[in-house]
Order: sequence, then structure tokens, then C-alpha cells
Amino acid sequence: MKCTNNTLYAIVFALTVLSLTACSSKLQMPFDADSADSSVNITLTGSDSDIKPFAADICVTDNDFEEMSLAIDEAEAGGLFDATSAETVYAKNVHKKLNPASLTKVMTAYIALEYGHLEDTLTASSNVLITESGAQLLGIKEGDKMTLEQALNALLLYSANDAGVLIAEYLSGSVESFASVMNDEAVKLGATNTHFTNPHGLTDEEHYTTAYDLYLIFNAAMQHEEFRRIINTTEYKSTYKDREGNPKNIEISTTNAYLKGDVTAPDGVSVVGGKTGTTKAAKSCLILLSNGANGHTYISVILGSTDRDSLYKNMTTLLTDIH
Repeated sequence: MKCTNNTLYAIVFALTVLSLTACSSKLQMPFDADSADSSVNITLTGSDSDIKPFAADICVTDNDFEEMSLAIDEAEAGGLFDATSAETVYAKNVHKKLNPASLTKVMTAYIALEYGHLEDTLTASSNVLITESGAQLLGIKEGDKMTLEQALNALLLYSANDAGVLIAEYLSGSVESFASVMNDEAVKLGATNTHFTNPHGLTDEEHYTTAYDLYLIFNAAMQHEEFRRIINTTEYKSTYKDREGNPKNIEISTTNAYLKGDVTAPDGVSVVGGKTGTTKAAKSCLILLSNGANGHTYISVILGSTDRDSLYKNMTTLLTDIH
């Protein structure tokens, strides 16, 4: 069974969420990774007057499809969404609230691209120092300066948590204020089962989302050319400045095993890119943008896979259903 954007379903869904908005008009697919307003210190009120009816040009779905040949038993949740036809191809626990780990950074990047300027210079505060064990860090220090473009590459390509703090403070002044913006933007996109407390996805009991909400957020983010370019990048090199103006080099590689060549996508499927995420609480997570041989573009999500190997096994299983 497939859940499409037929009129009846769209009306029922719209009545359920009344005050929500989703991404703009239906996208022209497939996306080419090479195919990019502005004030910082964002303040969003979320007033009803700013909210439009929920758009019909997105996938809508129940929590599960029972009549499916696929099986992703080693994952808490997963979904495959045809972004071209606004059709849900596969869903498992897609409305279950889970910790998303670094998939959070898709929302951080989306807000940065909506409200920031790539050429702006960001100055790090002492808050970029993250001491949580195992946290992925670029090594940004207090007083370091880099552009938003550099910070976004560190955030999405290398999954640098300190870059997330740098971006949050640039846009909103504090992590707490930025988290409020994240939640307002989530509501505007229709991601009503989401609550963020930070810009990077390090573990917090009040920080959660769903596979379906991540689809909505990713669907909005990928409409930015710069987002598509970064998630399609395998290596990035640049230079920023420390507090004394001395150069500091960035040399980073993607964490995406499909782009690295460590994992092969099914025949006929071309992986454009995506975002990985791993914490002890969230386990292994991945969201991808892919093109099918049928000319359609797909968003696929896996949350809570037991380990890295099962994560890519589950994702490849999902991608086999792209026709």
C-alpha cells in the first residue's frame, strides 16, 4: 500500500494540523548537487497570522505500512519518501519520537541558510568548548573566526558539534535562543512531533524528533543549493583565523559511507548525499537524498539502527525499493 497526496487524505491531514506550514511548491526532480536575506539574531513569534495552511505537495503517511516486502528489523524507525511524486514508499514507526543525534544538524543548516549570509564572519565564544565524551569536534577555540560557509561545511560534512554552537550563537546569540527558533521553524514545516534543545544533537531527554519530521526538515533544507552542494562533497579544505589572526587549516572528509565508497548503493540508485548521526542514546542514524533511474528523487531515513553495519544494511534495503 502506498500513501499518496490524494485529495481526501490531504484534506484530512490538513484539518489535523490546521496551523502548520510545510515546504513550498513541489520540487522539480531529480536534484543536481551543483545546480544558492538575511538578518541575524532571529526572533520568531509563531503568531497565527504568520502561519499558512499545510501544503498538499508533501508525503503523508500512517506510522507503518504492513504490506511491504522490505524489512529493517535492526532499526527503530525508517522511511522512504518519493519527493517527486509526493508519495510515501515505505514507513516503519515514522511518527515515533526518537533521539536523532547529528541529524539535528539538518535543521541547524536549514535555519542558517534561510537567515544567514555565507560570507559573514563568525567569532567563537567560550561555549564552543564541548567536553562530552566522544563528541565530534573541529577544534574551534574561543576567539577563532570563520565564515558561515566554512562553519556549515564543518557542521554537515564533518558533523562538528562545536560548529553547531558557533552557528547558533551567530544567528540567535545563545544556544537556548536558537533552540527556540528551531522549534518554531519545525512547527512551520509541519514537524509537530519534534522538540530540539540544541543545534548539534548531543543527548538530551527533551531533544527528539521522528523519521517523518526529519523528512519534512530535510525536504525544506534541500531546496537550498548550498545545502545540496555540501552534502554531496567528499573532502573540504579551507583556512580560518585564530584570535591573533594566525591561520588554522580545515581538512575534513565526509562521514557518509556511500560517498566515501565504503558502501555501494543498489543498481540504478545514485546517492547525492545526506547526514549521519551516532550517539549512545540515538544509536546509528542516517538521512539521504538519492536519485532513482526513474528520474525521481527520494529522501530516506533510518533512526536507531543497532550499529554502523546494520545502519547501512538497513538503508541499502530501503534503497532497493526505488524503481
